[in-house]
Amino acid sequence: MEIEELFKSNQLLRFKKPGRYLGKEWNVVVKDSRQVVVNVCLAFPDVYEIGMSHLGLRILYHLFNALPFCRAERAFLPWPDLGQFLLQKKLPLFSLESRTPVKEFDVLGFSLQHELSYTSILYFLELAGIPFRASERGEDLPLVIGGGPCVFNPEPVAEFFDAFFLGEAEEAVPEIAQVLKETKGEDRDKILDELSKIKGVYIPSRYRVYYDIQGRVAKIIASESVPLPVKKRVVSDLNAVPFPEKMLVPYVSIIHDRIPLEIARGCGRGCRFCQAGMVYRPVRERSLDSLVELAKKLVKSTGYEEVSLVSLSSTDHSQIRELVFRLARELEPLKVNISLPSLRMDLFSVELAESIAKVRRKGLTFAPEAGTDRMRRVINKGLNEEDVFHTLEKVFKAGWARVKLYFMIGLPFEREEDVLGIVKLCEGILRLGKKVARRRVELNLSVAAFVPKPHTPFQWVAQEDKRSLWEKVQLLEKGLARLRGVSWHWSDLDASFIEALLARGDRKLSRVLEKAYTKGAKMESWSEFFKIDYWYGAMDEEGLDGAFYVNRERSFAEILPWEHLDCGVSKQFMWQELKRAQGEELTLPCFGTENCSRCGVCYGT
Repeated sequence: MEIEELFKSNQLLRFKKPGRYLGKEWNVVVKDSRQVVVNVCLAFPDVYEIGMSHLGLRILYHLFNALPFCRAERAFLPWPDLGQFLLQKKLPLFSLESRTPVKEFDVLGFSLQHELSYTSILYFLELAGIPFRASERGEDLPLVIGGGPCVFNPEPVAEFFDAFFLGEAEEAVPEIAQVLKETKGEDRDKILDELSKIKGVYIPSRYRVYYDIQGRVAKIIASESVPLPVKKRVVSDLNAVPFPEKMLVPYVSIIHDRIPLEIARGCGRGCRFCQAGMVYRPVRERSLDSLVELAKKLVKSTGYEEVSLVSLSSTDHSQIRELVFRLARELEPLKVNISLPSLRMDLFSVELAESIAKVRRKGLTFAPEAGTDRMRRVINKGLNEEDVFHTLEKVFKAGWARVKLYFMIGLPFEREEDVLGIVKLCEGILRLGKKVARRRVELNLSVAAFVPKPHTPFQWVAQEDKRSLWEKVQLLEKGLARLRGVSWHWSDLDASFIEALLARGDRKLSRVLEKAYTKGAKMESWSEFFKIDYWYGAMDEEGLDGAFYVNRERSFAEILPWEHLDCGVSKQFMWQELKRAQGEELTLPCFGTENCSRCGVCYGT
């Protein structure tokens, strides 16, 4: 049986959501492989609905296909029903545009968005017929390259990749594509040598990691031809780099089914738990005029009925009011809605919210993160209880009655009263709603276990053990159960443990990862497929203790597994921020030269 037969015989109708596999979407780009030199498959280690919601994938698709000598196509994980069918029939995983087997491309570019997708990368490779380990691949197979936020510590998957790219790709894509064009037909080592000369490219096979008797990293040695450390790539001017004016429009519903308009990049708030806020510094904005023109072009080219203003902190854009009001004037007659996915409570404006809700009014979402002012000082949230109640009073007076709130438990230096503070805060909000709105308001809480991430001030702290976290969950459950109008859910504590394991791990975990996969671990970002037993079994067989990586504090002197990868923020600054957290001290937000915190990104200090 061939791939085309799967489509011609209508056998796809046997599987869930066959529209995932059809391709041929509106604005799709299909090039003749005979007319190009470089063939790139953009691989997303999750199903179509998740991957197609990712803005980075859409940007890369546009960047590569804008090059006349390059062809970029997409491939996603099939749902298990089709995945099992492909394995049984020995059919290779294929791209959507031309249904070309993935292993026939020159490059397979993975987007690493979340640690729980790592076993899905192995699943993807198995479906494609590509050996897991880079060292076992022949010259006829594609180079496997990874990008995305997880590559700031890719060590647990380093054995499976030929290369990683750190940072922002707009200016680097033409350089990478040019190297691939010029080295076409050369052996892998030659291609990797040339790629390593591009800023932001990390070739893990060119770095040797040594461990001490306790299992900690003792030293990291680079070969003479590669940089140490590897520095991330940064786009200095967002207005000077291309942004897609046409985007793919799926025929099936996806998670974020709207126009994602990136208005800014980076965040100067300095939340100490937030990896994205550190690794995507400094703050840069797109101009007001360019954003309005982009929005109009994208509405025209896609037909979408919603434009989402995307950034790490959208309300921090220096012209956010003017942007929203201008977009509302332009788009309201077209019945196109505007959404702001990230609202700060201390910057909330009813006038702004009313402008984005002129077409369709939805519930509002905020992230207090912690239940007490003390804890919010620890994490440098820059938000106090007065801000929370002042904002929600305005929200309820303006007619909103449903609010979603994000919290974390297990944060560094957390006390029992901080956890109970979440319950007290909700009690106060409910009383406020009844007083102001004169009806019962609804609160939907999402509570996640804190995961210490690399390249943050909390990278040295331990994740709280499962027993202690479970006691906090029960404390919340008991307190929230008596509050009418509150619904809530919490993250899977076992999944949070594995997320921390892979976020903070080293290369030795590649063996654990591979064994967990062979036991059945795959598609673990979907809760119905996650099973902790696979991981415990794999760690036992490899003689590794997960607590060593997850529940152990680390000293400033210890060499961290990601020490050779430079996000721009200095280690000294992050250690200073950890000490300020311990002292419950706030660090002011930094936007360029205003309140410069000397983190090292802008001035190398």
